[in-house]
Amino acid sequence: MIYAQTYTYKVVGDCTIKADVYREDDDVIRPVIVFIHGGALIGGGRTDNHIIVDMLANAGYAVVSIDYRLSPETKLTGIIEDIRDALNWIRNKGNTLFNIDPDRIGIVGSSAGGYLTLMSGFIADYLPKALISFYGYGDIAGDWSNTPDQFYCDQPLISESTARFAIGIQALSETSPDKPRFPFYIYCRQQGIWTKEVTGLDPNNLDQLCPISNVRASYPPTMLLHGDMDTDVPYEQSVKMAKKLEEFGVEHQLVTVSGRGHLFETVGFADPVVAKALGQVLTFLEQHI
Repeated sequence: MIYAQTYTYKVVGDCTIKADVYREDDDVIRPVIVFIHGGALIGGGRTDNHIIVDMLANAGYAVVSIDYRLSPETKLTGIIEDIRDALNWIRNKGNTLFNIDPDRIGIVGSSAGGYLTLMSGFIADYLPKALISFYGYGDIAGDWSNTPDQFYCDQPLISESTARFAIGIQALSETSPDKPRFPFYIYCRQQGIWTKEVTGLDPNNLDQLCPISNVRASYPPTMLLHGDMDTDVPYEQSVKMAKKLEEFGVEHQLVTVSGRGHLFETVGFADPVVAKALGQVLTFLEQHI
């Protein structure tokens, strides 16, 4: 039987940052998969995406689903610090707290979490054994995120006052349903200012925040899954990342999920195309973790 336990892995000022651990209720030392949620770096939380989390826990892994501080209150460099600190906490405390093998760590993330997963391939103090990115992005400095996006511009325009209603000053790692943050994301994509808002930096000077610019031969084995009908993160982001990994001889797989878009895995195993892709995830992890 799978049980869940919540821990606090970090406190920054008044902001408590938590992680949920899912694993079999036994004393077996298990390999661990860190799950990093999506939400455009602006929203979302550790309880999102139980399709992936449940699949991994049922496959015998200990799964640690982490929160991190959200943007724009916390800029991207602070979020990356949280990811590094979470990985160090799992490696240093995980064996004592929830019976994991600290030398067998993989990372899985979706969308913004996929991006943060790819970032962990070079910012982590101890490199993970494998990375799996669901429709993540290797380049946040590209036109796709720095110019008005046609898909979002075709939707009703969001005013700045509406967009910033849920945005404050204090750091937070969990959101409130009373203050939805997704309108801020739509506004940013309509205005072509998402990268600037989440980083606080000039989009022309972001190499240190782009995984595609930091691939080396030592980069961990990586699987990239992306629907070729994605209207949020362009499919080409994973294609370009795969080419960069190939250039450096990094073991990798690009799984094109044909005819599917963003969040394709949320339909679960009922869709045979999605079921095949999820099966490939488990196979990749078995090979490397």
